[in-house]
Amino acid sequence: MPDLTYENAAKAKGYSLVCGVDEAGRGPLAGPVCAAAVILPEDCDIPGLNDSKKLTEKKRELLFDVIIEKAVAYSVAFATVEEIEEHNILNATYMAMNRAIDGLSVKAQYALIDGNRVPTGISVPCETVVKGDAKSCSVSAASILAKVTRDRLLLEYAEKYPEYGFEKHKGYGTAAHYDAIRQHGVLPIHRLSFLKSFFEGK
Repeated sequence: MPDLTYENAAKAKGYSLVCGVDEAGRGPLAGPVCAAAVILPEDCDIPGLNDSKKLTEKKRELLFDVIIEKAVAYSVAFATVEEIEEHNILNATYMAMNRAIDGLSVKAQYALIDGNRVPTGISVPCETVVKGDAKSCSVSAASILAKVTRDRLLLEYAEKYPEYGFEKHKGYGTAAHYDAIRQHGVLPIHRLSFLKSFFEGK
């Protein structure tokens, strides 16, 4: 379970405002990539906090509200499908992460980034934490905000494009999603670069 070890280590170096950063939606065939940054208060205790992928949708929704209520500051940002296509998914993810960090109402002094790569252009000192969403409370909180926000957007897509089943697969490349593309065509929210092999194999 995540704890405050990484946050406390950063604070011991003199950084009092530490944000956790994570993303959701790097792998799907459709929709933007979403990132969140969260600064939690000292000795913050949010029961049930964990990597968003290990939680049920209902639990994520409940924790989303608790995180927003308890956070010193939080920010959620996107990089669009167009930006993914132009800059590739990795660089688009970095853009979303930077936007989330820069969007915090209380400026972070240090960032804990989920993964093993430091985003280009980051505006604060930082470190990467592999599997950070399962180790750091603030990264875990960011993973939940990013996941829930993106899933809510995909539910809006489901209403707009009901025949594609976005409410079920959330844009990921399931058999049902590929079948919908074959039957109904490509949407403006699809990432064409992610569909190259699909078209080549048709």
